[in-house]
Amino acid sequence: MEKRLLFDRLEEFGDQSAIIWKNRDYSYHRLLSGISEWTEVLKQVEVAAGECVAICGDFSPNATMLMLALMKNGNIIVPLTPSMASKKEKCLKTACVKSLFEFDDSDTYRFKLLHNTDDHSLLQALRKTGDPGLIIFSSGSTGEMKAALHNLQKLLSKYQRKRRSFKTLAFLLFDHIGGINTLLYSLFNGGTLVIMTGSDRTVELICETIEQYRVNLLPTTPTFIKMLAISEMHKQYDLSSLQLITYGTEPMHPATLEFVTRIFPQVRFKQTYGLTETGILPTKSMASESLGIKMGCEDCDIKVERGVLHVRSDTVMMGYLNASAPIDKDGWYNTGDIVEPMGDGYFRILGRESEIINVAGEKVFPAEIENVILKMNNIKDVTVQGLPNPVTGNVVVATVELEEPEDADQLERRVRDFCEQRLPPFMIPAVVEISSRRLYGERFKKTRRS
Repeated sequence: MEKRLLFDRLEEFGDQSAIIWKNRDYSYHRLLSGISEWTEVLKQVEVAAGECVAICGDFSPNATMLMLALMKNGNIIVPLTPSMASKKEKCLKTACVKSLFEFDDSDTYRFKLLHNTDDHSLLQALRKTGDPGLIIFSSGSTGEMKAALHNLQKLLSKYQRKRRSFKTLAFLLFDHIGGINTLLYSLFNGGTLVIMTGSDRTVELICETIEQYRVNLLPTTPTFIKMLAISEMHKQYDLSSLQLITYGTEPMHPATLEFVTRIFPQVRFKQTYGLTETGILPTKSMASESLGIKMGCEDCDIKVERGVLHVRSDTVMMGYLNASAPIDKDGWYNTGDIVEPMGDGYFRILGRESEIINVAGEKVFPAEIENVILKMNNIKDVTVQGLPNPVTGNVVVATVELEEPEDADQLERRVRDFCEQRLPPFMIPAVVEISSRRLYGERFKKTRRS
């Protein structure tokens, strides 16, 4: 039903602009004709329904049309990006991939048939339904990358009801559940997806793209929002077309949110929530300037146990292909996110359970300390982590990126003095380090040492 609905919608939107790539417009009719062409290619290279097929590239027109053709053909899709090159072979083996399509910067593809004889019981179970599938790899930032298998038909079900269409920047990447969500939302609602090319996604280039194409929806990360505010690029580029900025993937610092709602008064800020394992869940923000979030609907249940958020929904993955999944017998998925109730069904996400620092029995959330340090002068960015200590279990370490050079000893005294006036003793950084590198990765998400 949902798969048919998507292709009916593509037909309905006709000559409207679906994708802008390298200054070229691709209409919905062009997408449909491209899907038909790719369906013929799949027949020629003998890709059978139910097979795992990897696409290595980005949201280029051909990669997008191939993804939709594979969906129509009932395949299990494995999106990968060039940045995963060092892990690609392992990912292909883990996902039991039989065929690989690799796209270059000109959107030309190379096909490779893989002699992978591995299979998995979860893949077999999905094939029995006849539904298309999706395998997304977790970032692996705190350990081994995990391969999450989704029933794609169930992920598509959330887009049945028509919603508002936007001209959206494809900020989140091709291999990210948020990037897939961006694509599907846009296609189901007749929107236009503006695709950036190249791997160098700087704040300036993103602002330039927003100005050039009059983008009105930016799905992004708290780290990017912070870097946008610090760079003051909003003063150099016309970003007045922006109507909605959605953010997720990591906790937002209150100081950052307070600042950007002042400099973008015309923009509504909405916090989203989703994981590789759950898909993107329906949410409601308490207000643009609030970190309060409410989630859940008739198809999505939530509960909080011992401060940890649990989710039960049809969009939760079937399981991992290379690890055991934290899903109980009743279908509840343990997200590992610590939340704080705010009343009336709203709560605030404090951070990952795995990132809590235990200092002499006290729980320390890195984001709380980071939010304080970010209010200091000459601090461009900060990451807080724990360092093992034989007496207290751990001590707090703050790694900072400076706007201007500063003596390390002076900085440490200044940070400690500032924090002592605003935080309890166990949260005061025992060590302050200066980093010469930026503290976030290519996806504009804060990087923490594992």
